[in-house]
Amino acid sequence: MNNIKNIYCVGRNYAAHAKELNNEIPKSPFLFLKPTHALIEASGNWISLPENQGSVHFETELVIKVGRNYEKGIKVDDLIDRMAIGLDFTLRDVQSELKKKGQPWLLAKGFQHSAVISKFIDFPGMEELQKTDFSLLKNEVKVQQGNIKDMIFDLQTIIDFTAHHFGLGEGDIIFTGTPEGVGQVADGDHLSLVWGDKVLGECFIKL
Repeated sequence: MNNIKNIYCVGRNYAAHAKELNNEIPKSPFLFLKPTHALIEASGNWISLPENQGSVHFETELVIKVGRNYEKGIKVDDLIDRMAIGLDFTLRDVQSELKKKGQPWLLAKGFQHSAVISKFIDFPGMEELQKTDFSLLKNEVKVQQGNIKDMIFDLQTIIDFTAHHFGLGEGDIIFTGTPEGVGQVADGDHLSLVWGDKVLGECFIKL
């Protein structure tokens, strides 16, 4: 956790999710950032989220970690060394107001503990990655499930775009987008981050 640098996040990268929030499907990758203060590991702990700021929504995502500095032409399997399952927590009511005003999303996306990640595991390679789903259990009930095969922009496109516009180096992580099924969390919720049939992280919500 201590060696993580930039936290890039891809928005609207699953068509069904864009549709459920009445958003247009982007023509190129849509990125935003979270501060490192937003980062916290799901290790069976209680995670405090903002109260009295409207609904807090979970967005479950595959998170990739960059193992070396980007060079033009490098392939995903040579650049990414680790992966995790993450939660991009969002203050949905705040985000809706910011959208109306045409303002940045930072207040809705960058608050403390808004970037939750499981433990990291070895990146299995693109071929194996597409054979396994990631999912979120809320109070033991599956509420989200996704697979990178359904992404609008694949991992190669995302890393090339990110590197070209912002730079990409060792220690950076990318939240790669959430599938449909996002929803609200409540005080006391138990969340489990799952890769295939293996729980990689879990936490309890404190509002």
